[in-house]
Amino acid sequence: MIVETIMNEDIITLTPTDTIHSAVLIIREKRIRHIPIVDDSFQLVGLVSDRDIRDAAPSIFRTEEYKNDLQKPLSSIMKTEIITGHPLDFVEEIGAVFCDNNINCLPIVKGRKLVGIITGSDLLHSYVELTGVNQPGSQIEIRIPDKAGSLHDIAHIFKRRNTNILSTLVYPEKNVTDYKILVIRVQTMNPFMVVEDLKKEGYTVLWPSLPGISHE
Repeated sequence: MIVETIMNEDIITLTPTDTIHSAVLIIREKRIRHIPIVDDSFQLVGLVSDRDIRDAAPSIFRTEEYKNDLQKPLSSIMKTEIITGHPLDFVEEIGAVFCDNNINCLPIVKGRKLVGIITGSDLLHSYVELTGVNQPGSQIEIRIPDKAGSLHDIAHIFKRRNTNILSTLVYPEKNVTDYKILVIRVQTMNPFMVVEDLKKEGYTVLWPSLPGISHE
């Protein structure tokens, strides 16, 4: 999945000369947390967050004294060192960028021109779609050897049962280098026949499991 398939192209923007007060109104009205700042060519030049607005807004106890602060241009508070993405970046890699940099918003640019924006909510929604948990089905977790052909062999077992696979995820097992955990979401509410087949083939099924029955 690439970024342009999930990015929001209906972007609310402001310019560096717009006032802080205008950003306050937009954030309240549209219920957004970030506003990209662009120039006359729609090139990205800055980013303002709701936190930037809160820091710049006067205290409710000193509104009259500092009310002129809200008339200052956004250029006085906007961030100019911005992490950006490209429409052809992979969504998974963008997720790593969010985690590594502790950000909640990523402007998407093409030749410095702003073409979209991705938020943490967009990534979460994409994760739900990728894992298939938004569709009726069941989840099976299997401990598999970390070697070529493992996924192919297991997929053949599902094919014999005519069980449709909605999604697959693989993650390393803690403190173990020779095995990984394979998570498969299948389009059936009763996966136990496939589970029994997997066990007969020598695989360790971690989930689903019945009380009192060993994984082995």
